[in-house]
Amino acid sequence: MPGYGDSPPAETVATAQGRVAFLDHILQQLGLQRPVLVSPSMSGRFALPFLLARGDRLAGFVPIAPVGTKDYTAEQYRQVQTPTLILYGDRDTSLGPLALQSLRHLPRHRVSMVPDAGHACYLDKPEDFHQALLGFLRQLK
Repeated sequence: MPGYGDSPPAETVATAQGRVAFLDHILQQLGLQRPVLVSPSMSGRFALPFLLARGDRLAGFVPIAPVGTKDYTAEQYRQVQTPTLILYGDRDTSLGPLALQSLRHLPRHRVSMVPDAGHACYLDKPEDFHQALLGFLRQLK
């Protein structure tokens, strides 16, 4: 993601609108139509504004303790009709529950807490994580 890790900062993604346009461009370039967007941690800065602006272009959304959930109101979340699986590890005592407080306002959500896993629950307990993810994906068909 531009501006994260070893990537240089980019003015084009300095705003939520810029991040929506960036992600939209990536999905178009990859030829993806109605993908399921999986969004761990920092990618929430890109995925959440995309979900709110263009959630109708997604078949599903899987936030994994994403950052930025408090940037939006309960009413904004209530407008989203994208099926959502909210995932986090039960040992993630800060960001996971904090994100859940906001994301629980999404009308078509379900929650899966990965036991004995921290913030990066997909690394701590990959089998449990994938079981929850695959169950959600099967339900979308």
